[in-house]
Amino acid sequence: MNLVLASASPRRRQLLSDLGIRFSVLPSDFSEEGVDGLAPEAQALALSRGKAHSVCERLSDGIILGADTIVVIDEDVLGKPKSPDQAREMLRRLSGRSHRVITGLALFHVENGRIVHETSGYEETLVYFRELSEEDINRYVSTGDCLDKAGAYGIQGLAALLVERLEGDYFNVVGLPLVRLDKLLRPWGISLMQLATEGNSRTASPA
Repeated sequence: MNLVLASASPRRRQLLSDLGIRFSVLPSDFSEEGVDGLAPEAQALALSRGKAHSVCERLSDGIILGADTIVVIDEDVLGKPKSPDQAREMLRRLSGRSHRVITGLALFHVENGRIVHETSGYEETLVYFRELSEEDINRYVSTGDCLDKAGAYGIQGLAALLVERLEGDYFNVVGLPLVRLDKLLRPWGISLMQLATEGNSRTASPA
């Protein structure tokens, strides 16, 4: 089975690779504009579906996986910060509080250039930040790790020191809820366990 990840995210690639799953990468060119008016859950689903669908047009056969992770506090969606100052603002807002991390997933099964099956869903995790000092924030921002991540942090790195606890799927916060993905695949007669144990693990680099 040809599994195609419609994302250039190194974190999603790493999670699949760590399981030993064979897949290729074909980053989406989908524009993320036009979803701001939607509820956060609907935004995550619309973005993941848009990413996957845009890759369908460039593939004759395979299963395309689209994913998009958003950070939500007070029903406001925090995207990737555009500057260190914006990153500091986001981290101050998250400090000492809980927020939601939502990842939308979309799967399209393409045969002979046609979409024959599609499904989508999302996972939500509640993340609690400890109280952050200005020194904590400045030190973290100075690493540059915050600038390419929604909400200005990536839990799998140094920001693990900012998180007090979480409720739900840790891998969802990293960017790919594996159990939710498995549940979406199983009605198609496929499981991540099956893919992980078939061997021939290979990961293609994005173009």
